[in-house]
Amino acid sequence: MAVETATILIGAFDRHNFGDLLFAHIVGAMSGPRDLLFAGVADRDLRAVGGHRIHALPRLAERLGETPVNIIHAGGELLTCDTYEAAVMTLPADLARETIARVDARPRERLTWAQALLRTTALAPYTVSPDAFRGPVRVLYNAVGGVDLDTRDLALRAEVLSKLAAADDISVRDRQSQALLSAAGVESRLIPDPAVMVAQLFGARIRERVRQVEMGSVVRAFPNGYIAVQFSADFGDDDTLARLAAQLDRAASATGFGIVFFRAGAAPWHDDVACYERTATYMRGATPGIFRSLNVWDICALIANSRCFAGSSLHGRIVAMAFALPRVNLRHPGRVSALTKQASYAATWDDAEMPGEVEVGEFARSVVDALGTDKARRERRAWELAELYRRGFELAAARMRL
Repeated sequence: MAVETATILIGAFDRHNFGDLLFAHIVGAMSGPRDLLFAGVADRDLRAVGGHRIHALPRLAERLGETPVNIIHAGGELLTCDTYEAAVMTLPADLARETIARVDARPRERLTWAQALLRTTALAPYTVSPDAFRGPVRVLYNAVGGVDLDTRDLALRAEVLSKLAAADDISVRDRQSQALLSAAGVESRLIPDPAVMVAQLFGARIRERVRQVEMGSVVRAFPNGYIAVQFSADFGDDDTLARLAAQLDRAASATGFGIVFFRAGAAPWHDDVACYERTATYMRGATPGIFRSLNVWDICALIANSRCFAGSSLHGRIVAMAFALPRVNLRHPGRVSALTKQASYAATWDDAEMPGEVEVGEFARSVVDALGTDKARRERRAWELAELYRRGFELAAARMRL
């Protein structure tokens, strides 16, 4: 009697980050009617915010023993997330701050701490080697990213490239990641990010969330429409927030739309409501709203019901793309590399007239430019990207015999 193969989706959906939480739903739905296991670097339960019950990969491997396994890396910037980053981002906020203060400046100590916490010797723990399991293994990398892999520690790069070389199928989500892997001798297919499927797969569910309590206050407060605005906590110095506030005032005045802040991630090193509250004190126009729900479907509903997404989140942009909405990404003032994941993704998949990643001083003008783009063209792009992803995933599924 044949032993049934277990299918494991692995990703950074063991912490609160909008895109990662979506990957588990989207790739799960695309994988068909089968029992799935969701794995990360730590045991976590994110069901209260619309996520999944997540199993720590080392413990899951022990439990499965010699069972045959399909491993699907569900997406995201998995190729460059190191063990220390992964460990900190799964901690409660207070413990994360304490840990960062204690070990952040000590690279050797922080790696030792992180590997002990996560029970792993890996340097890139969201990438899985077949020898992590005792039974037969097939490994798929699905629309992953690694735009700055060439700048990471040599040992981490070597580990990632070795794991990729052992994979059965690899797709990446942007041309920069594809070029870096190709230069290292690893060939991959190029497909869009899984979140391009969110409107096709979950549009009805998201539209229903617009009618729920969490969205009701937003709809009532901004009857003429609003711009969904998000930026990460590293924008939080006073000068940057004051400049952002001035740009938001200009955007609101030019468009007649309100401003609604939301968090695309509550894990450490993600977004902070305090930054939005401070920005609001600098604004001189209409009072902005702050959307406090962290449920992934509420966040989707907020974006889908907006007139435009504007922020630093890549998946804020991609969900806006899926719903054929205007979108603008915001570049951090201290970022020196032009090849961020946001800029690379926009350059790979978005229309030329849609603003990509812009500086703070270009924010208001870019929002107006985005709102002026052609709706029919945005709708066509949304459909094209969903079809490209669907075909790419189906090809991988056939190769993996899913």
